[in-house]
Amino acid sequence: MKKNTSTNSNLKKKDLQVNTTDATDQFMTTDQGVRINDDNNTLKAGDRGPSLLEDFIMREKITHFDHERILERIVHARGSAAHGYFQVYESMEKYTKAGFLQDPSIQTPVFTRISTVAGFRGSTDLSRDVRGFSVKFYTQEGNYDLVGNNMPVFFIQDAMKFPDLVHAVKTEPHNEMPQAASAHDTFWDFISLMPESMHMVMWVMSDRAIPRSLRMMEGFGVHTFRFINNKNESHFVKFHWKPLLGTHGVAWNEAQKISGKNSDFHRQDLWDSIESGNFPEWELGVQIIPEADEFKFTFDLLDPTKLIPEEEVPVMKIGKMVLNRNPDNFFAETEQVAFHPGHLVPGIDFSNDPLLQGRLFSYTDTQLSRLGTPNFHELPINRSIAPVHNNQRDGQMRQEINTGRVSYQPNSLGGGCPFQAKMDQGGFVSFNERVDAHKVRERSESFSDHFSQATLFYNSQTDVEKNHIIKALRFELGKVETEAIRARMVNLLSQVDKTLADKVAVGLGITVHKPEKPMNKGVGADADPKKHEPKSVEQKTKSSNALSMIKNPTVTDSIKTKQVAFICADGVHNPSVVSYKNALEKKGAVVKIIAPNLGFLKLEDGKKLKVDQSLLIASSVLFDAVFIPSGKGINALKENKEVAEFITDAFKHCKVIGGEEEGAALIQSIQIIKEAGKKLDEGVVLNKDTTAFIKALGKHRFWEREELV
Repeated sequence: MKKNTSTNSNLKKKDLQVNTTDATDQFMTTDQGVRINDDNNTLKAGDRGPSLLEDFIMREKITHFDHERILERIVHARGSAAHGYFQVYESMEKYTKAGFLQDPSIQTPVFTRISTVAGFRGSTDLSRDVRGFSVKFYTQEGNYDLVGNNMPVFFIQDAMKFPDLVHAVKTEPHNEMPQAASAHDTFWDFISLMPESMHMVMWVMSDRAIPRSLRMMEGFGVHTFRFINNKNESHFVKFHWKPLLGTHGVAWNEAQKISGKNSDFHRQDLWDSIESGNFPEWELGVQIIPEADEFKFTFDLLDPTKLIPEEEVPVMKIGKMVLNRNPDNFFAETEQVAFHPGHLVPGIDFSNDPLLQGRLFSYTDTQLSRLGTPNFHELPINRSIAPVHNNQRDGQMRQEINTGRVSYQPNSLGGGCPFQAKMDQGGFVSFNERVDAHKVRERSESFSDHFSQATLFYNSQTDVEKNHIIKALRFELGKVETEAIRARMVNLLSQVDKTLADKVAVGLGITVHKPEKPMNKGVGADADPKKHEPKSVEQKTKSSNALSMIKNPTVTDSIKTKQVAFICADGVHNPSVVSYKNALEKKGAVVKIIAPNLGFLKLEDGKKLKVDQSLLIASSVLFDAVFIPSGKGINALKENKEVAEFITDAFKHCKVIGGEEEGAALIQSIQIIKEAGKKLDEGVVLNKDTTAFIKALGKHRFWEREELV
């Protein structure tokens, strides 16, 4: 035994890793050993044409990626969902024959899932991340899935690069860290070598990546699609979801604290809002571009890293979605729902966006792996409300019991059924787009502008929002250990905005040198580097209010569903609580009573008041505002460190703070309030004026306060 133990303990690391491979100085190959000339572009019919099914390299790469995990989604693993309905405002027959966009009296059932991208199922809701925003419409013509994000652009231009992007942003493979975060070397290594990502980087480093609520978040279809009408006329279309509560975010410091207090913050907020009858609402908007205007822009409509400024093509609001019912079972519905951008109805079609084209292959393959059966469409949450008749049979977990002996077409034994539907009978017919091109593994030169819209986004932000982007980049790149990666990123940022790059560089201790021309790694080995050299093209639109969360036209002064913490103690003045509480709730706000302990408070007049949360559980980061009513008992809170922390954090995070008499005096005794002195803004309301408090709460935040703290 001793001899064997000694022998085993002397096994060398290399002896145990019999399958270890090292790609250093080796050519890239397929799984069959064939050397790959271009790992960056899908095979297409022309550089702006549709992707080809024969692309065995792309299919092998995506298929392997789709099957890298079991059960849990590879991306978008952590999601929340709800049932609801969509109702169009007026018929869209001028642009599309899609049935659910015709009759304003019809409510189309929907199921909407919103998710983070990078983290596992158990990760926090408040990670800095893109949010998936997918809607399944159960229409009378079949299911239609609008599978998008809360940002209108993406990191990459071609689906071939999606596995690389996700491999880079996921936990690093040697130690599986960090969880649900992009602040690490592999992600920024990839980004620093892919200048096409710079526009998306601006979005992800903005407060769009840390929403206040899933109900206060925009959604986008990302890609350019087509509307087809009954005359077979085509219009290009971009989809938008505009929240009726406005678009709001949280501060990064606040997001980190929320993760510690309640990592299910967004999930619980959505659930509680629906349970309380405060149903989330979005308007569906479209940007419609005539076929003849395809090439009138300074960017390519097929490029998923570009958006159409709303100043150039206004968003037409065509209907409203209301989410009014929570799922009955998380696994059966939220987990098992299967979205696919290829789930279309007549009247909606694809463009040749190479990222979209790859998704059309990938999503079916992914669902086969994740749900384990080609019959995933028969699960209740995925089932069409339109009758399903075809010759598909058998397969794992088959639920449909088909009668008869015929499962092929053409047939005579079944009377030729099921019949193929003509176009005027509702049959889906792909748009008859002319394609006359060579097969190439290449990207259109019109996709080479990687910086102008990143600059547009940055220039559209307020000074406060620009500062948040700078701090986010300092935080993210500050976590990167490889100095060369940081330097490459600062160089790329200098192509977006010199001041931005300078300020980020200061935080990283880097000197910004004369900007070098970035190399475009999104090309094949034999591609002409000059043809695909990254560039910036002057934009018609220099600044767009729609790209700023603060200047955004969807911003509203409504306080509906905003959470207000009332900090109270025994001896609190009843009329002070009641008057403020009633005034806020009348406007739709949600008031929670916070006290040192749970149970009931003894009011000044001897009555009792139920406590919703104790100070140990509560935190200002979980609320939109804080109010301290009057009453002699409030004086007992002056020495309470949790109250001081509550007010201090609320002030630092630019929230509304209010108080009456003793409550106001307590607030004024807090060190950070005393230091602000006469520089206190209108977000600090120290009187009985409920109107002033409500008005301040309608502004959401007083971001200029950041200069004080």
